Amino acid sequence: MTTRLVIGNKNYSSWSLRGWLAAKQAGLDFEEVFVNLGETNFKEQLRRHSRAGKVPVLIHDELEVWDTLAIIEYLAETCPDAGLWPSDPAARARARSVSAEMHSSFTALRSAMPMNIRRSLPGEGRNAEVQMDILRITEIWRDCRSAAEGSGDFLFGAWSAADAMYAPVASRFKTYAVELDETSGGYAEAVLGSAWFKEWEAEALKEPWIVPEDEIDMD
Repeated sequence: MTTRLVIGNKNYSSWSLRGWLAAKQAGLDFEEVFVNLGETNFKEQLRRHSRAGKVPVLIHDELEVWDTLAIIEYLAETCPDAGLWPSDPAARARARSVSAEMHSSFTALRSAMPMNIRRSLPGEGRNAEVQMDILRITEIWRDCRSAAEGSGDFLFGAWSAADAMYAPVASRFKTYAVELDETSGGYAEAVLGSAWFKEWEAEALKEPWIVPEDEIDMD
């Protein structure tokens, strides 16, 4: 069975990271198909894989699955032993809820603090709306970690799709030097120190491409 995952630049593409982490957890042996989001015709290139024109796209035995949450749900169904969602029904419902909130919310933070693994931009991108997003995200992290206390380092103890959804946020908090409470800081360190994230990060740091709209110029 042929499996390909269409992704954008590892330095910038937060949604590609989420889909890639989910595919890693699912244990898929997949080929990465790279589209440089800095190219003028990147939309045209993406539409060769999905008419949505966005990353990531999972192509599994020629079935196209796009949108990160759809990819996660597809992988959870086809790879049920991978544990993409917690086994406990209540925890699973909470994990889906916080993942859906990540999917649909926090637009201020996404816009003002784009993912940029190569850069260190302390204090940049901060405004009142971004601060509200940070407060809500860290509230989610504290609530989840409190419920999972003693069962592992991640939001629901063991690594799950919820951690894939929030991994790019942990990366942003590092890039922009966001001060975190002890619980949130410990969680972010666990995510950024995980083997899969470190693999992605190492490859992102080697990328030579620049996507100007995802760069912030410091004053």
